[in-house]
Amino acid sequence: MTTHLIFVYNADSGLYNTLADAAHKVFAPSSYSCNLCQVTYGWFTERRDWRDFIANLGAETEFLHRDQFRRRFPKLDFALPAVLHLSNGQPKVCIDAARLTACRELEDLIGLVRERCLT
Repeated sequence: MTTHLIFVYNADSGLYNTLADAAHKVFAPSSYSCNLCQVTYGWFTERRDWRDFIANLGAETEFLHRDQFRRRFPKLDFALPAVLHLSNGQPKVCIDAARLTACRELEDLIGLVRERCLT
């Protein structure tokens, strides 16, 4: 069975939200609420090392914004951002918001995904 991971951003989807988030990261990075975004994206584009890691992960991956996640899983309520492992249609948190927020570098996140989500 293939591993299926869902990465959930603590940001909403849509053009306006994307532009507002980019501005927030530039002008007030210390108060930006989505460390998953902060670590995996530059100001506007996804970091190449992250793209390469995901492409070679050997797992099915999805990336959802907060509003998309809440529509899909309305009964789940926990702090975001988060990384979930989907098993038999049921998501289970493998990296919680506290651990994601503690990541300062992309390498920290990559190590957590390998350690906590692929076992």
